[in-house]
Amino acid sequence: MILETAAIAIGSVIATKALEKTGEKVGEALWDKTAKFLVTLKKQSPNTVVAIEKAPEQRLDYGKAVLEVESAAKANPEVAQAVEELAQAAKAEPNPKFIQSIQEFADTLKSQPQQPNSINYQNLADEIKNVFQGNTFNAPVTFN
Repeated sequence: MILETAAIAIGSVIATKALEKTGEKVGEALWDKTAKFLVTLKKQSPNTVVAIEKAPEQRLDYGKAVLEVESAAKANPEVAQAVEELAQAAKAEPNPKFIQSIQEFADTLKSQPQQPNSINYQNLADEIKNVFQGNTFNAPVTFN
């Protein structure tokens, strides 16, 4: 579960940045939790924060970033709390473009080359998408 949460946190930062560039807004809670996550993680793993902040302009090894965030969260309860709070805020974010960006992040993660003795990015990406499936409405709508 911590891998999924770490991946959602990273995807949330990248999705929030992408939407900001297009003029889209995300909720204040998500905005605040994103900032808190980056500040907290920077104390534990500054290089990871730099790499995340440069994405998507510079290629990010998403799998490595997820593992580094997971490791930082295991080592520091403050980071673990910030990761969890950001993931919860992301799950509650109603902006459909944000949800689409997270799902695109999951697709990107899924396409990462698989490393032996590492996480299964395919399964992780599917778990991320399952988390956000509840926020989308795909059923046909009929009016009587």
